[in-house]
Amino acid sequence: MASVAIDAVRKAYGPLEVIHGASVDIKEGEFVVLVGPSGCGKSTLLRMIAGLENITGGEIRIDERVINDVPPKDRDIAMVFQNYALYPHMTVRGNMAFSLKLRKASADEIEKRVNRAAAILGLEPYLARYPRELSGGQRQRVAMGRAIVRDPKVFLFDEPLSNLDAKLRVAMRTELKELHQRLKTTIVYVTHDQIEAMTMADKIVVMRGGVVEQYGRPLDVYDRPANTFVAGFIGSPAMNLIKGRIDEARFMADNGPTFDLGAEYATFNGRRVIYGVRPESFEFADSGTPARVVVVEPTGSETQVILRAGEVDVSVVCRERISAAPGDMLHLRSTATNIHVFDEETGKRL
Repeated sequence: MASVAIDAVRKAYGPLEVIHGASVDIKEGEFVVLVGPSGCGKSTLLRMIAGLENITGGEIRIDERVINDVPPKDRDIAMVFQNYALYPHMTVRGNMAFSLKLRKASADEIEKRVNRAAAILGLEPYLARYPRELSGGQRQRVAMGRAIVRDPKVFLFDEPLSNLDAKLRVAMRTELKELHQRLKTTIVYVTHDQIEAMTMADKIVVMRGGVVEQYGRPLDVYDRPANTFVAGFIGSPAMNLIKGRIDEARFMADNGPTFDLGAEYATFNGRRVIYGVRPESFEFADSGTPARVVVVEPTGSETQVILRAGEVDVSVVCRERISAAPGDMLHLRSTATNIHVFDEETGKRL
């Protein structure tokens, strides 16, 4: 187990800077997920931890040891890639033992570590098989097993589940979380899937354009997003973000609905803001903001309804079954305890 400190790290390719002073403090044994849209710099940051990319500025430390110029093989990390990178001519046992053989470990030590990893991952029946004889999920377990046998200080995962089908991804998420609880090793995990980030992480790092937008526990980030980007990225369906202005204790949308605000927002009277409400935080009531139903999308356990209030489309998720049809008029209501207000110019939370 080890801590990882990313301190004002920058990465540039010539004049093009892609990581702009990222800082993240990862404690021993934490499962930290780097999440963000494609091109945000999360994989580049992970590769700098691994030593596969040079660092332009700042420091990366593992257990207070600066590793900027330490070769990858001497960093005591193990990385699991998106494409598994298994050797097709080796059996499962051979793939898992390969790194130990390169280290010239004894035959007894190799056998012990491979069998331990196989038991943890449920791979004992497949040790004599070749990668072509395995399913996608089994190949992913072998890639993880190859990392586990090294007993590293830090595990790095680069979108390891992106090649799996939806059902298997859900199962593997559970297996990875359970694996972390057993091994208690520091894990840094990259994904573009915010559901993966929310369900697996102890803490998440939300990135955009090479900048760390917010770092914290998943539910803290969900409940109090730092800005409109985080608010719109974390959560599915996405948070409703509506432009308008504050008129004393009310929000007045541009060409759209009006919603009540808490008394604390009266000090921002006249200010241009973005009003945010998560779809599950709206409720239908006998009175409130009128809105016309546009689309009803039942999913079984819940129903998503798209409504139009004035010229603004609003998404609502309700747990109960509703009989609304397109064209029906309903009334929306939200309370001051479940709203988010952001400055329109900066996008930052008020």
